[in-house]
Amino acid sequence: MDISEILNHLGEDREKYFKAVTPPVMQSSIFCFNSVAEMREGLKKEFVTPFYTRGHNPTVAILRQKLAALEGSEDALIFASGSAAVAAAIMSSVKSGDHVICIEKPYSWTNKLLNNYLVNYNVKTTMIDGTKLENFEKAIQSNTKLIYLESPNSHTFELQDIAGVCKLAKSKNITTICDNSYSTPLFQQPIALGVDMVVHSASKYLNGHSDVVAGVLCASKERINKIFASEFMTIGGIISPHDAWLMLRGLRTLHLRVNRSAESTEKVVEFLENHPKVEKVFWPFLKHHPQYELAKKQMCKCGGMFSVLLETEKIEEVEQFCDSLKRFLLACSWGGHESLVFPIAALYDSQNYDNSELPLNLVRIYIGLEDPEVLIEDLSNALATI
Repeated sequence: MDISEILNHLGEDREKYFKAVTPPVMQSSIFCFNSVAEMREGLKKEFVTPFYTRGHNPTVAILRQKLAALEGSEDALIFASGSAAVAAAIMSSVKSGDHVICIEKPYSWTNKLLNNYLVNYNVKTTMIDGTKLENFEKAIQSNTKLIYLESPNSHTFELQDIAGVCKLAKSKNITTICDNSYSTPLFQQPIALGVDMVVHSASKYLNGHSDVVAGVLCASKERINKIFASEFMTIGGIISPHDAWLMLRGLRTLHLRVNRSAESTEKVVEFLENHPKVEKVFWPFLKHHPQYELAKKQMCKCGGMFSVLLETEKIEEVEQFCDSLKRFLLACSWGGHESLVFPIAALYDSQNYDNSELPLNLVRIYIGLEDPEVLIEDLSNALATI
């Protein structure tokens, strides 16, 4: 099935809702039945039957179908945040006494879940340099049950050999999870490379309008059913029907948005690569990136976010650079229409993030849908302040 069919039509049975072109928001917490017998049958099939919106909602069900098809999985679950999707995927894979292997510098809340929370339940994690396949093999223990990938990660953009790691994991009966938020299913397909579960912060590209916080977990029907009956229903981290509807709207333009962002990013990165006030640019599709060949092999295009090391060691100059930008917003996240900067310097003295190992002169930049020449001019003016 082609991408345009998935984004615009898949799952939308318009005969069921008055032939409306846009699916309605089923903003109902409960659904009624004509008899006790019918109600009993509905409760038996709560995963696929509208009974209580915490379990199944028709608007959310359309979104699930589209996202599973995009990612090439059999099914999907939608959560109230990317963190919730990550937590459900990991918690479904381990029990007390198990061991996890995770790449270094993952999403901060993934790191906290593994190293601050699950340790309370005797689940131990080994953090490794995921750029070398042999590091995964060396880290495997007799009780290793899960390997967690994030390729690339979202600050310094290291990749993992996804197919190689999955081949190793399958030989040891180890589950694999990959965070695919950066690339989206359009630029990278981890399940086709052998990954068991794929997670997304759908607040980013998938929604694309910076107005919804959501998460996605894609996997086989067997895994999704298992997680639905346990972590999903028990913890209850669900998305609202209205937010699901906003995501359906956002998906319509996913293909246009991510390609526009990627194309503009190439121009901006080329400018920054040659600027004397920039020490280094982190972006996997740079030809001198140490993993360039791997990036080209497992990603068809590169996302619109990268990081730069500014040619300064003074936090005041980093702040001056960021504060001088007129066309970029100072904000977290990425994937919307607006271009953003996120300086690591902002994490210093922060209660939740003060342990960051990233250098204070590292600035993450996301390129939105603005004209790239305008963004380049803005960056040039701000760099002149250093």
